[in-house]
Amino acid sequence: MTHKKHNYSKNSLKFTSLLLLVWLVAAYILAPLAWFEFLRSDPTYSDSPQVTYTSDRHPGDPLNVALTGTAEQLKEIMKASKWYPAVALGLESDLEIAADTILSRPDESAPVSSLYLFGRKEDFAFEQSVGDNPRHRHHVRFWNTENDSDDGRPKWIGSAIYDQRVGLSRTTGQITHITAPDVDSERDYLFDCLEKSEQLKDRSIVNGFHQTLQGFNGGGDPWHTDGDLYIGVILDR
Repeated sequence: MTHKKHNYSKNSLKFTSLLLLVWLVAAYILAPLAWFEFLRSDPTYSDSPQVTYTSDRHPGDPLNVALTGTAEQLKEIMKASKWYPAVALGLESDLEIAADTILSRPDESAPVSSLYLFGRKEDFAFEQSVGDNPRHRHHVRFWNTENDSDDGRPKWIGSAIYDQRVGLSRTTGQITHITAPDVDSERDYLFDCLEKSEQLKDRSIVNGFHQTLQGFNGGGDPWHTDGDLYIGVILDR
């Protein structure tokens, strides 16, 4: 009987290991390749200056915030607003997120996936944790537009999104954060934080920045917006 139980446990471990290997290959190799081929052949998926895109070229998160200031000023105002730099995402950090979620371990520098705009990934990514579990967090990515303001400072455009839980991507099956559909709430929250830092000189709104008011991001999560872009100017001190 003991021998049979040992063989059963051994076979179960082999089967579980095989399933894990199949999932890793499917989620991190086959699915991204399939998406890349599909999006390359489908003319309806084109670049948009209002939406970011993923490394395999399908639509990412919508742009909804913009700031003017030097790179150091951007980092300073985010720190003063209690938003902290986020590290890049990968398989190792995917598994770390899963472990932190299960064990309810806080992580103020939990990784974010890279999104792309102007042919390159974000220049900066910041986040603010919520509670003691990394499944919930505020985060924003910024890209240098390579256009300077009248006083010679860089202009940054970004995408502020709220992560409401950790799950599997609807498009690849990879471990990822599932985002909240109301991107306007995160845009508003970020600017409330910036205002409280007392380092924001001015703010304005570009109405109708988005012509398309709803869509899906790279993980297949839905989003919707009122179409407005919030713009802030950082104090030059």
